[in-house]
Amino acid sequence: MRIDVSLLPALAAAFILAFARIGTMVMLLPGLGEANIPARVKLSIALALTIIILPLHRADYNVDMGSIVPLLVLMVHEIVIGVVLGATARVTLSALQVAGSVIAQQLGLGFVSSVDPTQGQQGVLIGNFLTILGISLLFATDTHHLVISALNDSYNIFKPGEVMSTGDVAQLATNAFAAAFKIGIQLSAPFLVFGLVFNIGLGVLARLMPQMQVYFVGVPLSILVGFLIFAAVLATIMSTYLEYFIGVMHQMIPRI
Repeated sequence: MRIDVSLLPALAAAFILAFARIGTMVMLLPGLGEANIPARVKLSIALALTIIILPLHRADYNVDMGSIVPLLVLMVHEIVIGVVLGATARVTLSALQVAGSVIAQQLGLGFVSSVDPTQGQQGVLIGNFLTILGISLLFATDTHHLVISALNDSYNIFKPGEVMSTGDVAQLATNAFAAAFKIGIQLSAPFLVFGLVFNIGLGVLARLMPQMQVYFVGVPLSILVGFLIFAAVLATIMSTYLEYFIGVMHQMIPRI
């Protein structure tokens, strides 16, 4: 019995190309690409997703095994696609960091920072809390299934070997950053109103009672009232964020 192995090199090349795109996206996607997840776990997830997704899009990879240069060019192209799509999804988490920074400033806790376990760097405490809570909700509500679906449907948006338009990529990045900042400010809007009203009240109080130590009275009161407001609107904040994240994922999944 003879086994035809002539297709193995082309299949291996297609697997490597698919892994280049999927692995790059996994390293950046929210919930899967966090800094506190071991590299071996990320690698295992990327390999498993590649094994699952590749048979669906094997025909899209027209690999020329006669020369290595086209293969390298195609690999770089796949990595760029993975970076663009993964970074677009990753930017959604920055909305929570923006909201957390604004909230912390309005509550007088802007100087309180800790290590963000998802990124491995210093961040505002409230921003870190919102980020961890957001990632937890993504898994608790099965929204991470949209992330995996976006991996699969990325082949409908960017076909292997097709040249990406730099204008479209720039527009995508601009829209992603603008939307993240906009949502971050919207999530922190109640605290902007609270900070404005509270500081105006302290200013009036300082004019009416110059002998009163307004700072030592205002800071504890600002933190207390701010945390009460935070507890009251936290569910609405996270619900709004989930709707925003799902909307971004739907933009990456054209069939939904």
